[in-house]
Amino acid sequence: MDKVKEIQAQTIGTEQKKPPEGGRKKKVKIELYNDSFQNFKSYAIPRAQLVICDAPYAVGNNFYGSNPMWYNGGDNKNGESKLAGKAAFYSDYSFNWVDYWGFCNRMLKKEPEKSGERGRSSDAPCMIVFCAFEQINACIEAAKKHGFVNYIPIVFIKNYSPQVLKANMRVVGATEYALILYRGKLPKFRNEGKMIFNWFQWEKDGDDVPKIHPTQKPVKVLERLIEIFTDPGDVVIDPCAGSGSTGRACMRTGRSFYGFEIAKKYYREALDKMLNPEYVSEKKAEIPGQINLAEWMNDA
Repeated sequence: MDKVKEIQAQTIGTEQKKPPEGGRKKKVKIELYNDSFQNFKSYAIPRAQLVICDAPYAVGNNFYGSNPMWYNGGDNKNGESKLAGKAAFYSDYSFNWVDYWGFCNRMLKKEPEKSGERGRSSDAPCMIVFCAFEQINACIEAAKKHGFVNYIPIVFIKNYSPQVLKANMRVVGATEYALILYRGKLPKFRNEGKMIFNWFQWEKDGDDVPKIHPTQKPVKVLERLIEIFTDPGDVVIDPCAGSGSTGRACMRTGRSFYGFEIAKKYYREALDKMLNPEYVSEKKAEIPGQINLAEWMNDA
């Protein structure tokens, strides 16, 4: 790792002092890099049980098209704001989807040779990609070319819509979409043997979670997904970390996190606010074997 990248790579975390019952100690790290995931070879990152990502939606200049922020004060009577017709991220134009799928395939753990024991899922890895509804089919086809031949679409239901202030909208969007993608075996599934539906409540974060990024996903939603598809001590990678909310979810649930964010503004805010242990509250154990974050931090 060269000196520039060494400065830009920040590590938060320590060793997991209390492993799951019957398990071995695992090192838990929270690392965020101010770099592109395409430069992952510069960093010693272990393969992941789960890659989770909110990649650019490729909407370009129409990013705020379904958002009241298009207008001053969120009301079209006030005229268009400075955000009208503007893209939110340069990466909307430059994001390399081919490299992205290759990265995910390479950085996920290999498939286990054996299936899980009777009544227990395998330890196969998976990836979860948030995407626009219009991107779903393209994502499925692209993923297949890189070995992710199986998928499960999931939907997140909101009790609000950012479109409600737009006078020309009558049927407003109140959902988010994602795909669970995996190679062959069904991925690791940890929900105490209980099935789950293919839709989730979109539970908004409270004031304790800073708002950093315009497409920031709720920590509570990410925690739920991480707890279902990983065990404490497992590795989670986010190649487009943004606000660092995936990292915060990993901190609260005892998973290792490795993330990339190319925008220095978001990277700095993620370190100072989202991933600062001083501001991360303890998540009470709801799953057997889940570590206590407060004890984890104090025992460092």
